[in-house]
Amino acid sequence: MSHNTRTLAGFLSALRYDDLPEAVISRCEALFLDWLGCALASKGMHPIPLFERYARLMGPADGRSQILANGERSSAYFAALVNGASSHMLEQDDVHNGAVLHAGAVVFPAVVAAAQDLGKSGKELILAAVAGYEAGIRIGEFLGRSHYRIYNTTATVGTLAAAVAVGKLLGFNQGQFIHLLGSAGTQASGLWQFLRDAADTKQLHIAKAAADGLLAAYLTAEGLTAAQNILEGEQGMAVAMSRDADPDCLVDGLGSRWTLAETSFKFHASCRHTHPAADALLSLMQREGLSHEQIAAVTARVHQGAIDLLKWEAPQNPYQAKFSMGAVLGLVAVHGQAGVAEFAQQAYSDPRVVDFGRKVRMRLDAEVDGAYPKRWLGRVEVVTVDGRHLLGAIDDAKGDPGNSLSRQELEDKFRRLVAFSGAVGADQAGALIERAWRLREALAVDPLV
Repeated sequence: MSHNTRTLAGFLSALRYDDLPEAVISRCEALFLDWLGCALASKGMHPIPLFERYARLMGPADGRSQILANGERSSAYFAALVNGASSHMLEQDDVHNGAVLHAGAVVFPAVVAAAQDLGKSGKELILAAVAGYEAGIRIGEFLGRSHYRIYNTTATVGTLAAAVAVGKLLGFNQGQFIHLLGSAGTQASGLWQFLRDAADTKQLHIAKAAADGLLAAYLTAEGLTAAQNILEGEQGMAVAMSRDADPDCLVDGLGSRWTLAETSFKFHASCRHTHPAADALLSLMQREGLSHEQIAAVTARVHQGAIDLLKWEAPQNPYQAKFSMGAVLGLVAVHGQAGVAEFAQQAYSDPRVVDFGRKVRMRLDAEVDGAYPKRWLGRVEVVTVDGRHLLGAIDDAKGDPGNSLSRQELEDKFRRLVAFSGAVGADQAGALIERAWRLREALAVDPLV
């Protein structure tokens, strides 16, 4: 068995709520609020009703766990499944830069469903969520850049992150965590090929990661055994899914480096790889007093991951637009922002946005690529209509720990998200915000809506 796996499992087993710094607890409450807004914002959006109908067909209608978008009840497994699909729908959920992992979209659906099923408190939920983030982010960093090129890390590593969170809620010891990682790791899957077709598979990825992580935890609690070295073994995840795995990442700074606190909030409602260039362009336009009509051409200097994923040059719907550098830069240039409403209404139909998008190109930049994924640098070159050549640069995209969203900005984002879908009214939105900020005080994780 790997020493790193045993060390990680020992840390997870020994972790207590009193070990958590106040900054980590409060950040977890902020991430919970952010996740809740993302999940509720998908109400009624395709393909979420498909998942809801499947859960209604397969799961009990009187379960103890709640499906957020429609308020129905089901088993913990099916609540995690549907809420996982909902959480990643609008590309607004949190992300850890170094791991390229959207931890909240898989950890919170699983751990909230399990907490409701098991009657756990807010403090227990926070501790479990922190464990899921700490393990998941380190495993994502361990698998490296080569993994992300083919595999959707939030689908693969997300299965383990969700499993660890639920395992912590169930009070697992070191040995149980090792079995848990084995059962979660053998289920981990999720290929990027769906992007070529703009298919619905991304929601299936996240749904399965949350639900299968919970499945692994519940079965481990019953005594199911699993591979003891799923991460580094000769037929394990690193051998199968990575060319640059770094085992030291698994135990990096355990107990002193809190990776949950490094997690970024997403400001723009698009693929994270567009955000640095979008912020750099906005910064340049504000600095130079430029309008979109005054710009003749834009070159986004990017890392290879952006080139690999942002394939849509002429998007035909909001989903494609979220993975189009031209559409995102067009939205921020013309409308000043790229939020959920802008993508729904203007990303591919506003002729000014479409025209601006045609002016945008991406180019691999050695500095930007070398810094990735630990840092996501924003660099854009702009040629103006009157012939000037200008450079825009940012080192911390909006929402990164070095340029984070304030408490008020997070509340405003939550209100925009729930208003977009009409999931809850203004009064209930205010109550949910207050509930999130006081999550640690909750004696039980009752139905949220």
